[in-house]
Amino acid sequence: MELGLNDFKRFEKQIILKNIGARGQKKILNSKVLIIGIGGLGCPLLTYLSASGVGTVGIADPDKVEISNLNRQTLFTVDDIGKYKVNQAKINIKKTNNKIKIKIFRKRITSVNIKTIIKDFDVICDGTDNFETRYLINDECKKNKKILISAAISKFNGHLYKFNFKKKASCYRCFMPEKPKLENNCDSEGIFSPVAGILGSLQANEVLKTILGFKDGLDNQMIIFDSIRSNFRKIKLSYNPHCKNKC
Repeated sequence: MELGLNDFKRFEKQIILKNIGARGQKKILNSKVLIIGIGGLGCPLLTYLSASGVGTVGIADPDKVEISNLNRQTLFTVDDIGKYKVNQAKINIKKTNNKIKIKIFRKRITSVNIKTIIKDFDVICDGTDNFETRYLINDECKKNKKILISAAISKFNGHLYKFNFKKKASCYRCFMPEKPKLENNCDSEGIFSPVAGILGSLQANEVLKTILGFKDGLDNQMIIFDSIRSNFRKIKLSYNPHCKNKC
């Protein structure tokens, strides 16, 4: 896909950045990104990927919009309540970028369908809220040598990590070998809405850096954000010799 005159006008503030330029913008335009979970993380992630010019985005989510979503899921309004998130996200994003190709998967990710869903995408983004699905996404991305960029949020905190399975890399099971007894998510513990926006935006930032081939990426590292202290920490994700995936 080539850059047209309207593309140059629309993305000029990115194109004038010497680390991007027309060549980098073309990479963004030709990229394919899958977002699993259009919730508090997926909404800002999709917004910034679309605004930056990502050409093809897949969105997978089986849920309908609820009133309790509206404090942090910024793509939706009261008029969307009771409607499928993927449908409304596509409609609302198309209002600001009608050139973007959005493929919707109105289904829950399972061991049966995940391989088919992720196969055509370059970068996979995990914005889900349960450990079972995170393990499934991690394992399939590793098996198929995909790049996985994931975020999670709870209360006043969040974390972001990236695994580049195109190279030898540790995985999510190295970091968390066993599923915790309690699910830590927005439904059970609550969420401070700006945390969702910050982590979703950081996720978009890492996706775009990956597409552009920036060297200063998060490969095998995690960012931990504490919104109360306005504090960011970065830690290395090491290999676990006992990992189920034999990393």
